[in-house]
Amino acid sequence: MALLELSHVETYYGDSHILFDLSLSVEAGEVVCLLGRNGAGKTTTVRSIIGLTPPQTGRIALRGRDVTGLPAFRIARLGIGFVPEDRRVFPNLTVQENLEVARRTWGNGAGPWTAERVFDLFPILRERRRQPGGTLSGGEQQMLTIARTLMGNPEILLLDEPSEGLAPLVVEMLRQQLGRLKASGLTIVLAEQNVRFVSDLGDRVYILEKGTVRFEGPMSRFLADAEVRQAYLAV
Repeated sequence: MALLELSHVETYYGDSHILFDLSLSVEAGEVVCLLGRNGAGKTTTVRSIIGLTPPQTGRIALRGRDVTGLPAFRIARLGIGFVPEDRRVFPNLTVQENLEVARRTWGNGAGPWTAERVFDLFPILRERRRQPGGTLSGGEQQMLTIARTLMGNPEILLLDEPSEGLAPLVVEMLRQQLGRLKASGLTIVLAEQNVRFVSDLGDRVYILEKGTVRFEGPMSRFLADAEVRQAYLAV
């Protein structure tokens, strides 16, 4: 049984039909990359999973449990963390306060991720711990958003375009930090356009175009298939 499974999902924004009969699966410990051009349906897919844009039809299952249509906060508490493209740090709270706001308090409150552990992953945040979130650079805000999500101790981490708008050196630093998360065994779903960013991270790839899956396979097969990349990613 897959840890996360989407079956024949159809999602709309109002009257606009965005995802068409979309199915995919994620195994525990995998890094699954959702690739595609702007407007391909990547963001809608992760928003459908976390419950911000629920599917009209189809099924989303976590560990075999149907979570389709549940409120986003309930899906988060079941073990899915979401890092949105626009980051959404609390600008007037310090870095430390941003982390504390997200600290897991449900269940027994226990979990492997603590403020000290996320500071080990993102040392720059330790240096900035008393600084308001709104004064951080774009890259530092991205790291804070990931760190804040980890404070909920998710079983699956959804990341929407994490490298978007960041300087190349910051992108490389972020890639290394996500590599450490992968090595820890965390399951990751990574929606991206930057093939170079994900090439060393991903285990499997789904390419989306116009809300449908056009390619699915191991990262190695995707990287070896120049025709597929040119057809769907313009790279």
